[in-house]
Amino acid sequence: MNQSIAREITRRRTFAIISHPDAGKTTLTEKLLLYGRAIQSAGSVKGKQGDKHAVSDWMELEKQRGISITSSVMQFEYEGYCINILDTPGHQDFSEDTYRTLMAADSAVMVIDAAKGIEPQTRKLFKVCAMRGIPIFTFINKLDREARDIFDLLDEIEKEFGIGTFPMNWPISCGVSFRGIFDRETREVLTYETRHGGRNRLESIRCPLSETERLDGLITPALRETLEYETELLDGAGYVFDRDQILKGRLSPVYFGSALNNFGVEQFLESFLSLTTPPLPRKNAFGGTVEPTDERFSAFVFKIQANMNKVHRDRISFFRIASGRFERGKEYFHLQSGKRLRLAQPQQMMAEERDVIDEAFAGDIIGVFDPGVFSIGDTVSEPGMEVRFTGIPTFAPEHFAVIEQIDSMKRKQFAKGMTEIAEEGAIQIFFYPDSGMERVIVGVIGMLQFDVLKFRMESEYGVSFLRQDLPHELIRRVDTPDFNGNEADLARDTRWVKDVKGRDLLIFNGMWSVNWALENNPGLVLREFSEDIERDD
Repeated sequence: MNQSIAREITRRRTFAIISHPDAGKTTLTEKLLLYGRAIQSAGSVKGKQGDKHAVSDWMELEKQRGISITSSVMQFEYEGYCINILDTPGHQDFSEDTYRTLMAADSAVMVIDAAKGIEPQTRKLFKVCAMRGIPIFTFINKLDREARDIFDLLDEIEKEFGIGTFPMNWPISCGVSFRGIFDRETREVLTYETRHGGRNRLESIRCPLSETERLDGLITPALRETLEYETELLDGAGYVFDRDQILKGRLSPVYFGSALNNFGVEQFLESFLSLTTPPLPRKNAFGGTVEPTDERFSAFVFKIQANMNKVHRDRISFFRIASGRFERGKEYFHLQSGKRLRLAQPQQMMAEERDVIDEAFAGDIIGVFDPGVFSIGDTVSEPGMEVRFTGIPTFAPEHFAVIEQIDSMKRKQFAKGMTEIAEEGAIQIFFYPDSGMERVIVGVIGMLQFDVLKFRMESEYGVSFLRQDLPHELIRRVDTPDFNGNEADLARDTRWVKDVKGRDLLIFNGMWSVNWALENNPGLVLREFSEDIERDD
């Protein structure tokens, strides 16, 4: 392989940041951008003016509610590395977007609130990472507030997730008495003179643990004695550092700090980049794996987003490059359509900010203009390359509602909006057989998705609708040829619908209705929505 291309691939680091809501994930993301000099101060894109809101929260509703609703992609340079950060929604109602985004990452940073420990969404996201066997790094956040016992937190991680932990640093107290962190590798204490709300970079004061007198003046004798005792316990009873186990996802390096105040952020970034992996090989459904250093370009779609640009109202497909070098203007093969095409307007992303690029490499995330050609999971590659990537998950919706347009004069806008938002994968649309788009059933993972749908339909497409929530909670695909729901013996509350590809499905109130359908319709075969997540190793 061309050595310059190989060097570019080797310096790529692509990772997702995951957490339960309010653990500080988006704040940590911003501080990494701050230390990477991708932004000048927390809350504003470099060189841009305007309101201070999270850089990664680009959607208007995110800014209003203060939560992440959709994944964001940010790329920046730091000390010779080219870093691609995938900031994911923490709220469980938007978890499907997070699961898919994790398929594009080579490692994950798990953010945990020091006061709360492991929370439900953290647990779910960790399992997705573990299935793929990717490295998982832990950042225990909010040490500037009162926290749980640190040894208990580590024990909880080990027992809940079945992995080892290795603290890379150690906090010096917490809450109002928090004085910084102890770097276990350099055996130095990092403390700080001033606090400024975390808006700017923070310079640390370094002091070796052996300089007792100076250290007592920086953190107090009592805290110094406690630190010495705790680090002795760690050195004697903790897990042994093993980078091979880290790369296999069996040992999680743990870092402590306060993202809000920048404590420990720069040290975490430098240590993380030295330990995490360059782009990983990807499983090929046709057999074997695709190495990132394969000279031939290949990539897959893991996310689609409509209307990121308020002016142009365009649709962007996000590609994770799996191998080789992408070249602007070159023709590539789209496996699903069987056609050659050019990836139009290839862009590097910083949330909603974009720069058109001429090239990109394995590990990079690029956005391309999509007139409706691509779907989530699609593969694009060099012509003649037999490759299809697996592992993009599809989940069954858990909540359903009938959505009906109000203004018949806006039929086209209604159909366009519903179709485009459904193609992003956040919602799923189902139709009554022999019915049009005026009245559809929408299925979602979480109820907040209905609020997002309403907001986006009104703000992006100028369309309002009526919504009637349904009591149904289960959906099954019908795997029986020539199925006709009108002739089947179904419970009264069961609904027969079709998806956008014309496939038959049944929506049920519960398992009683599912069993009724199977018992009273000989030959009926029902399939669950598959969760297509596979371990890569």
